[in-house]
Amino acid sequence: MKFMKLGSKPDAFQSDGNSTRYVSSELATDVIIRIGEVKFQLHKFPLLSKSNHLQKLVAKAHEESSDEIYITDFPGGPKAFEICAKFCYGMIVTLNAYNVVAARCASEYLEMTEDVDRGNLIFKIEVFLNSSIFHSWKDSIIVLQTTKSLLPWSEDLKVVGRCIDSIASRTSVDPALINWSYTNNRKLAVTTQKIIECGVKCEEQLHSVPKDWWVEDICELDIDLYKRVMISVKAKGRMDGNVIGEALKAYAIRWLPDSVKTLVSEDHARRNRSLVETIICLLPSEKGVGCSCSFLLKLLKVAILVGADESAKEDLVKRVSSKLDEASVSDLLIPARPPHGTAFDVELVQCLVNRFVMYQRCTRNLDGIEKSEKGADDFVLGHGSWLNLAKVIDGYLAEIAGDPNLTLWSFIDLSQSIPESARPIHDGLYRAIDIYLKEHQTLTKVEKKKLCGLMDVRKLTMDASMHAAQNERLPLRVVVQVLYFEQIRAAAGAQALSNISHDSSRPTANMEEEWEKMLPENGKSLKKQLSQIRIKDEEHPKNRENMKNGKSRRGGVQLLHSRSRRIFNKLWVGGKSNGENKSSETSGSSQSPTSMVPGETKSSGSSSRHRRHSIS
Repeated sequence: MKFMKLGSKPDAFQSDGNSTRYVSSELATDVIIRIGEVKFQLHKFPLLSKSNHLQKLVAKAHEESSDEIYITDFPGGPKAFEICAKFCYGMIVTLNAYNVVAARCASEYLEMTEDVDRGNLIFKIEVFLNSSIFHSWKDSIIVLQTTKSLLPWSEDLKVVGRCIDSIASRTSVDPALINWSYTNNRKLAVTTQKIIECGVKCEEQLHSVPKDWWVEDICELDIDLYKRVMISVKAKGRMDGNVIGEALKAYAIRWLPDSVKTLVSEDHARRNRSLVETIICLLPSEKGVGCSCSFLLKLLKVAILVGADESAKEDLVKRVSSKLDEASVSDLLIPARPPHGTAFDVELVQCLVNRFVMYQRCTRNLDGIEKSEKGADDFVLGHGSWLNLAKVIDGYLAEIAGDPNLTLWSFIDLSQSIPESARPIHDGLYRAIDIYLKEHQTLTKVEKKKLCGLMDVRKLTMDASMHAAQNERLPLRVVVQVLYFEQIRAAAGAQALSNISHDSSRPTANMEEEWEKMLPENGKSLKKQLSQIRIKDEEHPKNRENMKNGKSRRGGVQLLHSRSRRIFNKLWVGGKSNGENKSSETSGSSQSPTSMVPGETKSSGSSSRHRRHSIS
């Protein structure tokens, strides 16, 4: 910390209790000056030789035949006045970052200018500020903090503005030239033992200064001063938007409470509202840079809770919607405010998704892509953001599906907001539907049919299909469809295994190409099944003996065929015995499922559906 010493005489000020200060001298004091509740017993000559204002006050008191002068609005209070008085007596005074602003304001009030005496206090303080304080990062921040209690004097003397400009200028210095920071030093400090373990190269990395070295240092400023500093930093145009975003995030973490109760309490709601609105207005204007989607959603959550201005919330919604694919499920769990009946604000998430879709359609011409001859795989490769969003929304649907107040149509609308091509696998959607069915058991058959119609059973993985085939909550028609398409996949897998066993000498790449041609929609899933079957077959010694002629692979697939047919036929006959219409239950396919299984006979006995268990 920088400091400056003034004067050469010993400090002769003494105290008689807490309310009286006097100078120990052989000469009797001849003037009393009251600053607030403190009384100073001093001598006129030293004071009048340095202060023009005291000359006027003493003259006025003499006219009124009074020995006391009362000053009620003195900037800096008794401590600042004592510094000025000691300077007048020539006593030693030490100025530093904590008291220099108070001394500057007090000297201005007392008019201790060069007109009264050469080398007066105002001149000396200005030299100290310009040559030392404003060249020091640490001292500039401390001085700026002290100016708040000295308004409007510190503002009128431009101390505040000069501090802000000094801080903003130093933030844009090349980090390679920065080797200190009073907060960052503690972060970068390493013990000697750690340096020995890591080596010289590690030591250099640990002591390297990041671009955001200044971020936490200014977090101690009050929000109004912090806002002015950040505006000045942005105005200089030399700071990266991502660093500004990190600075705002650090400030929000420093000052926003973690507890929702504290956040919305009457004592803090107004302050928190002002803080959030200020952070929002300071967000970088550049698209795609600045703050993460997670941080923006947390800001939005706080803005809603504290009742921030609508324009501020709209700005956040606009920013979040452009990068919603980067969000996580927990980020979207924003508590709903009355009159919403749900626990979480589903309407807000729906709005964000709709805006994201609109944004993507405008920037990437999604309509043209979906109408082109490109397949789903081309869509997946070119639009990873859509896949991420679909995964997040499916997870969000699973989180809110257990809310008894969530309407079916809200669930359906949010699910359908995602383009069909963005869901190559429907496991996440199936899980959300299963949870909704479990928590909303009063749904009608029509509503269940509508809900399950969101899911394409052909896009379920093997594990999800096995779970769905045993799920009591699903309509019978959906279970039949699951078994039907698993039957087709098993048959296709048998044919593919047979071709592979006959053409084992062909290159692997050619086999993969034929596999994709056979079943382009489920190639990846079938390959997964194939690998599982291979592992099972190779685990048995007898199968290894028959690997050359392909009997083991065919037997494994035939076993899968037989098992699927037994479950399918039992379920189908059970459905007929219960009086359900065959054509309506299997309307999802153009031919009877049993027609795909020649040689099997229908069971004449009545059978019930297998007992199913949910793992959701």
